[in-house]
Amino acid sequence: MSKSTPNKKTVELQPAARPSRIRREPRPIVHDTQLSRDAWWESREWEIRLAIVGISFFALAITALVIDLGHLLIG
Repeated sequence: MSKSTPNKKTVELQPAARPSRIRREPRPIVHDTQLSRDAWWESREWEIRLAIVGISFFALAITALVIDLGHLLIG
């Protein structure tokens, strides 16, 4: 093992003209939005319930359409 020092000089970089976007401080979160009087209606649980109801109605509509087309084509 040889202990040698590098012969190259270190490069001194000039500071950037503007700071990097990655290292900036995040913007403060402003909570200006006010909940409506029916905040329980806008909850995550109600969103899930309404999605399930919508999917069920859509499935029933497709089922009715398929059955109706089957009756028209067969007999």
